Amino acid sequence: MSEGNREVQFAKSLEQIRKLARSQGGQLTPAQVEETFRDLNLEKAQLEMVYSYLDAHHVKVEEKLTDVSEAIASGEDLTDEELSGEEKNYLDLYLEELDALPVLTDGQKKACTMNAMNGDKMAQQQLIGAYLSSVAQIARLYAGQGVLMEDLIGEGNVALTMGVTMLDSQERPEECEGMLTKMIMDAMEELIKENSDSADIEKKALDRVNRISDKADALSEELGRKVTVAELAAEEKISEKSIRDAIRISGFAIDAIDLSGETGSEDT
Repeated sequence: MSEGNREVQFAKSLEQIRKLARSQGGQLTPAQVEETFRDLNLEKAQLEMVYSYLDAHHVKVEEKLTDVSEAIASGEDLTDEELSGEEKNYLDLYLEELDALPVLTDGQKKACTMNAMNGDKMAQQQLIGAYLSSVAQIARLYAGQGVLMEDLIGEGNVALTMGVTMLDSQERPEECEGMLTKMIMDAMEELIKENSDSADIEKKALDRVNRISDKADALSEELGRKVTVAELAAEEKISEKSIRDAIRISGFAIDAIDLSGETGSEDT
């Protein structure tokens, strides 16, 4: 494996192991870590760097995993330094509001789950209330990935609300918590992916505007005047449509291009 390919594989493995840790409530076993990086044949010092990376991201590496819901609930300080002050305040206030909700005992929660599995609407609503704090804790696992805590919690709550109506697909009430947790996590991960894809599109559009603006500046300096769309297209072998698209995206603010007649014009 070439050095470049090793770096790419190493980065992918880091993301893979972090994703696995999130799905397990911020915890891993040493065997899972070593299996993920097995193909890279890491030296001891390199593997220690991986463990340091995981520790810095609040991932616990222990021989025995704690139940996912318990691990999430116990991670009170998890990723707080990745939250902005505004997000931290929002989360604190949100959790305070949830403190006012009734807390179900394990027995009540199981009975409520069984009734929800049978389609009892009131039980489904009670179950939503019982899991709201879990949604907030799960959201903390995804902090610092470009999506606001408020949006993560909102998306998780939507998934929870849908999930409690789908519990009839499970055979035993003990399976329901895992199903709901997975639906909540999947919803948050999808939101992060959509946000990332949108940011990539915006960045590409901005890069295209900047490239065309730079080319227009260079030609304008050469001619000693502003250039027209047609002149820039002919000189740089760029389609006039691409230039006009860039002009619109920039808010008609590419100074080196003569914009007379361009505002509101239709592409031909």
